[in-house]
Order: sequence, then structure tokens, then C-alpha cells
Amino acid sequence: MNNFEFYNPVKILFGEGQIENISKELAPYNTILLTYGGGSIKRNGVYEKVMSALQGKTIIEFGGIEPNPRYETLIKAVELARQMNVDFILAVGGGSVIDGSKFIAAAIPFNDEPWNIVAKGIKVEKAIPLGTVLTLPATGSEMNAGAVISRVETKEKFAFGSPAVFPKFSVLDPTVTYSLPERQVVNGIVDAFAHVLEQYLTYPVNAHIQDRFAEGILKTLIEVGPKTLKNSNDYELRANFMWSCTMALNGLIATGVPTDWATHMIGHELTALFGLDHAVTLAIVYPALLKIVFEEKKEKLRQYAIRVWEFPDEEIAALKAIDRTEQFFRELGIKTRLPEHGISFEDIKPIIDRFAKRGWKLGENKSITADVVEQILKKALEEYQ
Repeated sequence: MNNFEFYNPVKILFGEGQIENISKELAPYNTILLTYGGGSIKRNGVYEKVMSALQGKTIIEFGGIEPNPRYETLIKAVELARQMNVDFILAVGGGSVIDGSKFIAAAIPFNDEPWNIVAKGIKVEKAIPLGTVLTLPATGSEMNAGAVISRVETKEKFAFGSPAVFPKFSVLDPTVTYSLPERQVVNGIVDAFAHVLEQYLTYPVNAHIQDRFAEGILKTLIEVGPKTLKNSNDYELRANFMWSCTMALNGLIATGVPTDWATHMIGHELTALFGLDHAVTLAIVYPALLKIVFEEKKEKLRQYAIRVWEFPDEEIAALKAIDRTEQFFRELGIKTRLPEHGISFEDIKPIIDRFAKRGWKLGENKSITADVVEQILKKALEEYQ
């Protein structure tokens, strides 16, 4: 196992009725920027519960944060928050709202051009404190210090992270997910599954606890994911789904192990250029990547095949695990090949050019160059058999 430092200060308030308890967490703060997305929280009753818990505070509302939150929108919230002397941000929504709110929190006290936080990776030293009420399990942003921001003008999508943007608290109430559209639940399952794989499917470093935690999350998603699609109001299914998504990316299973994240970096480009859902891009790229860099991952792939998919311990198990993973995504209703989304080789050439210009070397071994990205995307162009 590799050396590591683990720090996660996020307080989790889990379960039905926990929204009312945020008033205790907000006692030291006076002016709250309430951020949310397209307005579904006003239709499903969450907004009313949150506003009840915020009685006595000065509330500044900022709605309309998009999926794949846009810099052009977020900078308006930054300006508003500065004008109103906001001292706390409460993000009510899914990963996009929370990610966007982290950027807002970091940008408010930032003295330079805020886009440089993500584009140039400038270190964030301080941020306005924030909390979250999670309405869409998927990204794990409610319990980590990372965020991903898009810019429409340049068709770019970049990530940033800082301990300064760890939420002070996050409310996870499974009942608020009952009304989610099926597509969003499917995306959440795939997103969380890919998050675990990015931290697990690398190479062995004798980290038994991390491996078993990762395998447990994967098996839970395989078990409860399809069931919760059929039984949307089942509290126990939604509770286990929600907690799986949070545990998939709160830092715990990444301790002491190599991690990959190449699939995410390639997927971000597919979202930026073609508007595909983040989870859809992961389902497209991941199986293709596993086939191209198979030799680097075959030992852990074999372990994954045996422990998670319960295949017999045989030489072919690792390859079977790749196919079974893609099949799982397709069983959930995700199309896993680029042509199924109307994307051709000519369309993806700008992605290859971007990686070449950046000179990035991705993956746990830093072996995925622009040439390898091209091979991965070409594999994803092949017809599904």
C-alpha cells in the first residue's frame, strides 16, 4: 500500500427529515446564497422544506445552474454574492449545482480572473463556506473537494479541487430522490460505478481494505441500481443507492492506491463538444479504454471479474469482465458506442488535437498520450456486438 494522507471534514446528515436540521448548522451565518438548478426543487417540495429551515436568515436566491455548470452562468452568481456580502452558500441540487457552487465559493474571494482557477489550476487558498442538500445522487460532490466547470465560449470542461471547498455539511435524504426521472437515476448509477473503477482498476498495491470497499460499492450498485429503477419509492433501495454514490468519490477508496481518471478526462471533451451527459461519456469511453490498455490493467481486471462479477478464475476472466461491464451499462439503457450518438471519426479529431497540444499523459502509469486517446476513441467507434 502506498503512503497517504486522508482528510474529509464533511458532516453528513443522512435520512428522512434531515433538511430541517440545517438550521442548526447555519447558526453562525446571516446572509445565505441559495443555489439550485432548473427549478425542480420547487415542484417536489424540497424548496419549501429548505426555506422553512432558513427562517430568520437573509436569503439571496440564484437558480438556473445548468447540468455541466457553465462559467458564464456562475460568474453572475459570483458578482451577486459579492454585492450582497454573502457569508454562506447553500447548494440544493445534484452534482452540477454543487460543483457550480464550489466554484462560486472559491471565486468570490479570488483576486484574479476566476476562470484561471480551472483553466490554469491556480491554487484556491480560501473560499466562502458552503453546505449542500443533495437531490440527485451521482457525483459524490457532496462529500469531496472537487468540481468540474464548463465554458461555452471555448467549449472546454476542466476540473479543480481544494480543501477550501469541502462542504461544511451535506444533507442526504433518500426520499427527495423519489421523483427523479429515470434517466437521471441511470446516469447516477453509471457515474458512481465509473468513479469506483477509476480508483480500483489500476494495478495491485496490496491495499486489501480499499479493494474490498470498492468491490462492495460496485456490487451494491449492481444489485440495487436496476431495482431502484423499478421501485422508485423504495426507501431502502434509494438509501443504499444514494450512499453508494457518496462513498464512490469521497476519497476513502483512493487512499494508498494509484488512480486513473483518463476516462473522465476524455469524457469531459465529449461533453464539451457534443453535449453528451457526463455518465454517457463514461459508458462510451471506459470499455474502449480497458481494451486498449488491457495489459496494464489485466491483473486487477481479473480480480474484478472474480470478486465483483463472480466469474470463474480463468485466463479469459479479465476480458469477460470488460464485456460484462459494457453490458451492464447497456442494460441500464445507455448507448455505449459513439456512432449511436451520431458521432464520427471526423467529429472526434478536435479531441485528439486538444490532447496533443496539451501534451497530457493520462492514466495511473501516465502512458495515455494523444495517440492512445485516438486508439480509445476509434475503439468506441466500432459497432457493438
